[in-house]
Amino acid sequence: MDEIPISWLIATLVALLLLSAFFSSAETALMALNRVRLKHKAKSHRGARLAQQLLQKPDRLIGLILIGNNFVNILASAVTTVAAIRIAGEKGIAWGTIFLTIVVLIFAEVTPKTFAALHPEKIAFRAAYVLTPLLKIMYPVVWFTNVLSNGLLRLLGVPKDIAEEALSREELKTLVIENDNIRPDLNQKMMINVMDLDNINIEDIMVPRSEIVGIDLNDDWDTIEKQLVSSYLTRLPVYEDDINNVVGTLHIRTVLPLLAKGRLNHNTLRSVLRKPYFVPEGADLATQLKEFQKRERRMGLVVDEYGDVQGLITLDDILEEIVGDFTSEPKNRGRHVTKVAENAYMVDGRIPIRSLNRRMQWDLPFEEASTISGLITEQLQDMPEPGSSVDVNGYHMTVKEVDEDKVVRKVIINPPSGTETASNAA
Repeated sequence: MDEIPISWLIATLVALLLLSAFFSSAETALMALNRVRLKHKAKSHRGARLAQQLLQKPDRLIGLILIGNNFVNILASAVTTVAAIRIAGEKGIAWGTIFLTIVVLIFAEVTPKTFAALHPEKIAFRAAYVLTPLLKIMYPVVWFTNVLSNGLLRLLGVPKDIAEEALSREELKTLVIENDNIRPDLNQKMMINVMDLDNINIEDIMVPRSEIVGIDLNDDWDTIEKQLVSSYLTRLPVYEDDINNVVGTLHIRTVLPLLAKGRLNHNTLRSVLRKPYFVPEGADLATQLKEFQKRERRMGLVVDEYGDVQGLITLDDILEEIVGDFTSEPKNRGRHVTKVAENAYMVDGRIPIRSLNRRMQWDLPFEEASTISGLITEQLQDMPEPGSSVDVNGYHMTVKEVDEDKVVRKVIINPPSGTETASNAA
């Protein structure tokens, strides 16, 4: 060693530090890669494909990097010791140790790892070209090291394979909210709404039984004809006397040509009906959306455990839970929200709370009741009367009108001061 020039020792030390920086940055970059983006880029980028292959066996990859990093660091320590002795004698060993510690920490650890964490793809894809062949060359050493390591883990009672913990729905929602790459905000909101479909039941958004608009075949033909011509809905349930006696569903477009030609009557109307589709009231929206797609239906009658019709649900209702109101078709005619004062709104009590929240950007609770009328009744613990008032989450509600069935028809709602209310009041 005494014959080796100092310049060669310094050059060797610099090369070893560069290798140490390479292994440190490669480890950080590969572990920081976004797996979803990596899978996408692997289809067209060879470096990404190699990185993906390396990450399929993380124990081998980490073993290779640690072997390489420790080897060059130990060798760098030996070279530094020799150079320090050659320069300053025995006293140079302490100074060499301090010098190498500082240099390795700054130039081979902190700086390269920080850069790799900020630019993982740039580093990882390039490093994969080097690590892939190096893994093949060093495979016997890596394999032997992993065998010893896994054996030690087993002796300590630590399982080798630990199942990857899946993200919960709330964690996934947080990930979507915090992801700045998802733009515009509408896309972000839609993704969150899709994840919420499992938590929303059909009865939360269905048209209740009392408000179902349908055709009674026992009505006289003039009444039915006027209803067909003036209908603002494209699909209607058809029944006899009572909604529980549904005989089918009707698409208005299928009968308008017959009506125009004067060929439509009770019998021809029956012949164009489609078999009714029933859905259980306890189903969640995600399940029902799949069922609509599977059965190629757009409307279903919601029934309870006894088979009695409780309401009506459409594909549009579910889609609006995802994208918001997208149609001008007044599916709930008469359910107006009218601004009557600076911070007061006249609201139809039959409107679903979820729909009102979405429309007005409010935050009324909907866990215990699905409509404003039901919420007021739940809070009062009694039948509502005109003049009754309740406060819910800072929203002051005053009942103005109640029908004979004790259903709140009109209520004045004063949202909390400072609430940002959407300008969707009619």
